[in-house]
Amino acid sequence: MATTISSVPVKGGPVTLPRNDSSDSSRSSEIVNEKTAVSSALQGTAPQGKPGSKQHGRVGLDRTASTKRLKTFIKSFKHIRDLTPKEVDDFMASYEIYNQDWTDEEAMIAAFGPNYAQKVGDCLQSYYSVLNHLCSLGDVEKMYIPPLMDKKASVRDNQLLIEEAIARDVGLGPGMRVLDLGCGRGRVAAHMTSYSGGAQVVGLNIDADQLASARAFNAECGFANEFVEHDQNSLPLPFADASFDAFYEIQALSLCKDPAALFREVFRVLRPGAKFLLLDWVSLPAYDPGNPRHAGLMRRVKPLIGAVGTPTPAGFERALADAGFEVQRSDNPSIDGLQAPLIDKVDVYFRALRRLIHGLVRVRALPRHFNTLIDRFCLDGQAFVEMDNMRLITTTYRIVAQKPPVVA
Repeated sequence: MATTISSVPVKGGPVTLPRNDSSDSSRSSEIVNEKTAVSSALQGTAPQGKPGSKQHGRVGLDRTASTKRLKTFIKSFKHIRDLTPKEVDDFMASYEIYNQDWTDEEAMIAAFGPNYAQKVGDCLQSYYSVLNHLCSLGDVEKMYIPPLMDKKASVRDNQLLIEEAIARDVGLGPGMRVLDLGCGRGRVAAHMTSYSGGAQVVGLNIDADQLASARAFNAECGFANEFVEHDQNSLPLPFADASFDAFYEIQALSLCKDPAALFREVFRVLRPGAKFLLLDWVSLPAYDPGNPRHAGLMRRVKPLIGAVGTPTPAGFERALADAGFEVQRSDNPSIDGLQAPLIDKVDVYFRALRRLIHGLVRVRALPRHFNTLIDRFCLDGQAFVEMDNMRLITTTYRIVAQKPPVVA
C-alpha cells in the first residue's frame, strides 16, 4: 500500500517523506495504520465544530476553544528543533526524580540532598518546558490521556467529554471563579470558560513556558482567565481565603509532595459550599508492590506519566476528609474502568512519529537531539497499556468533594 506523509517544517525548508511502495510482506498493517495516523494529524484533518454541531454521531460538544492542530504542531516542532544542548540535557536529567517517591524521604535525601524538594521543582521545570511541546506534536497537547468516555470518539473528543463532565460536577456557571491546579497550556481552562458560559479560571503552574502559551491562547479566545506561576508544593497558595467558587485538577497531584497539606490550602481558598474535583493518577487495590512484575511495570510507567508520588484512592479520600471536605463521589469514569484503548491510540501515533523523525535525522534534515527526545518520550507506552489492562493503575481516578456550606 502506498502511503504519503505530509510535509514537515525543518531547517532548510520543508521535507516531504517519500512514498512507501515496498512490497515487503513482513511490513505489518500496524505500520500502515501508524503512518495514516501521523498523516491525518499533520494535515489537521481532525473535525472542528461549534456547540450543537454533530461530530462522529455525537451532539453538543463545545469545540469553540479548540486549537488548530497543524498550527500547534508546527509551533512545537520549531521549538523542539531550536532547543539548546543544555535544555536537552536538563530534560533528560530530569527523569531521575521519577526513580524516587515522595513517601520515602530518606531515599529522596540520599539522592538529592536535604533540599530535595527544590531539586524536584527544578527538574519539573526542565521536564515540562520540553514535554509540553512533545505532547503538542500529537493529540495530547493538554498533556493528559482522558478516561474512555466514548469508544467511538477520538482522544481529543474524549478529553472534551470529561472536561464538560468536570464542569457539570463542580457546577460551573457564568461569573464563577474556579482554580485550575496544574493548568498546563491553558487549553482546558479555555474550554471550561467557553462551556460554562463565562466562568473565570485562575490557572496555577510551575512552568513559565506553558503559562506564556496559556495567556496567549486565552487572550486569542477573548477570555480574561488568569495564569499564575507557582509550585503547588510551595505552600500557602498565593490566594486569599474563600476566594474561589470551585476547584478542579487533572493529573497534577502525581507531583504533589503532601496532598493532605495541599487539600487544607484548597479548603481555605474555597468558599463554603464550593465543589472540589480531582481526576488523577492512583495505584489501585490490585497493585502489589511486593510482586516483581507489578513493581517492574511501575518503575517503567512512573517516568512515562511524570509521577513522583504513588497515591491511592483511599489515601486521597482520607486526606480530603481530614481537610474538612465531604467526599461525594469516588470512582473511575472510564468505560469498563479502562483507559487502555486511548493509551494505545496515543502510543501508536507517537511510535509512527518516532519513525518519521528518525528518518529525517538520518538525512540530516533535523538535529540529532530529536532522536534523543522522541526515544525517551516513546519509551514504555505498552507498559502503561499493560498496567491499565491489569487494573493496577489509572491516571483518571475521579473524586468529587464539597466544602460544607454555611449552616444558617
